[in-house]
Amino acid sequence: QVQLVESGGDLVQPGGSLRLSCTASGVFGGGYSSYAMGWYRQAPGKQRELVAQILTSGPTTIAESVKGRFTISRDNAKFTVYLQMTSLKPEDTAVYYCNAKKIGLDYWGQGTQVTVFS
Repeated sequence: QVQLVESGGDLVQPGGSLRLSCTASGVFGGGYSSYAMGWYRQAPGKQRELVAQILTSGPTTIAESVKGRFTISRDNAKFTVYLQMTSLKPEDTAVYYCNAKKIGLDYWGQGTQVTVFS
């Protein structure tokens, strides 16, 4: 049983910064480091969208809407993936979900709320 627990969501003013963390536990077939780790978000009334993903060897994917503002990183020794968010905008308001993925396997966390307001 794999569990992903997100933390770090908060209320923040535009221009502010937050760092989200997602710590994994349980049995990862093939080892945690073999999974692509990602952050997705879902705003009210919208579909869940990919924000950023980091592969086992480090290459990353960043959504155009957050490129230059958000950075994803992972610490395999701590089973943790981070999302550093800077220059936050009201349109970044959403529930942010952690995801662990490899062929045939797909795990999700419960989400953490990020609200950007004036």
